[in-house]
Order: sequence, then C-alpha cells, then structure tokens
Amino acid sequence: MVIAVIADIVGSRSLKDRASAQRVLDETITRVEADLPLATQPLTPTVGDEQQAVYARLGDALTSLLMLQLALPDGISFRFGIGVGAIRAIDSVHGDLSDGPGWYAARDAIETVHAREQRAVPRMRTWIVGAQGQDEVMESVIAASNAYLLARDELVGAMSERERRLTYGRLIGTPQAELARTEGITQPSVSKSLRSAGAAALIEGVAQMRGAAS
Repeated sequence: MVIAVIADIVGSRSLKDRASAQRVLDETITRVEADLPLATQPLTPTVGDEQQAVYARLGDALTSLLMLQLALPDGISFRFGIGVGAIRAIDSVHGDLSDGPGWYAARDAIETVHAREQRAVPRMRTWIVGAQGQDEVMESVIAASNAYLLARDELVGAMSERERRLTYGRLIGTPQAELARTEGITQPSVSKSLRSAGAAALIEGVAQMRGAAS
C-alpha cells in the first residue's frame, strides 16, 4: 500500500500566463522537496493541469502538501486528491505506466474536492479516499484525517500570503528574527501575525504527524 496523490491547478483556465504559473509551481515543488524530502515520487506534471506524486506514508503526504499550500503565492494553488491503496507499473512501449486502486481512489478524492468546494466548503482543497479492502484501523485513520483536513484547509485558506510564508518558515525551523529581517518587519510583528493566523496549530499538527511516522 502506498499513498497516491493527484493534484490539479485551481482556476487553471483563468490564469493569464499559464506557462509562468507552471514555472512557479515547479520551483515551489522543488523548494518543498529540498526543505523536507518526503515523496518517493515528487509531484510531476502528467497532462493538462494535473500532477501526480507518490508517498510511502499518509503523514508524509499530508505534511508535504501542507508545505506546498503554504509556499505557493496568491493566485496559484492546487487541489489534492489522496488515494490510499496499491499501485503497480504496467509495461508499455512508452515506458512503465503507473496504475492501480491507489490512483482510482485519488481520482475519486479529487472529484470530491471539486464537488464540495463548489457548494458548502469553498476553501476545501484536500481529501482522502481509501481503495477497497482497507482494514478498520485505516478506515478510522482516513476519516479522522479528512476531518483534520477540512479544518486545516479552512485555516490555510484564510491566511494572507505573508502569513503563509511566515508559517512555512517556522515549520522548517527558521527563527522569527530571521523571518522578520526577510519580511522587513519587526520580530513582534512576526509573532503577532503567526498568532492571529493560527500558525501554531498547523505547526503542532505537523509535529504530531511526523512524530507518529517516526
């Protein structure tokens, strides 16, 4: 069992410069992987506005995708469908093709995000679906994780670009004084921004996931 992720770009058709946006996405994905390499296959473009990634553990996927949400600038964001299940390589004249229940579950998950964000949960960006055959423990983990993701996406979606940058910096261990110098503000202003944005809850959530995975 692995964690398969399908990501698509929010509002891709309305982007004024799709090529420039893709460069930003590529650079941000590379940065996140350099700061905390968790993916067995980092997000890679497939077709259209979609990308795919593979992780060994659910906690790794949730941590990495949060970092990406925080690192992206205003106007460019992803939806994420996370599938828990097996994947397999299929031989092809074009090289190995990745297939399997994990990908089908990820597709179901991202379709759920599309449907719900258009109705009652506009800031929803992430959902998890387990392929058939999950045991009761994993089913409970997925349900609890989805409840966590609803709250997490709401919190991140309400942040300003600066608050996301500051939260990302603290998440990777950058001191507040250094963040203040980078942003051209005072250290107390950094602390106030982090506190008002609810950054501590996100950072503690990552610590809990990383602790559970270690």
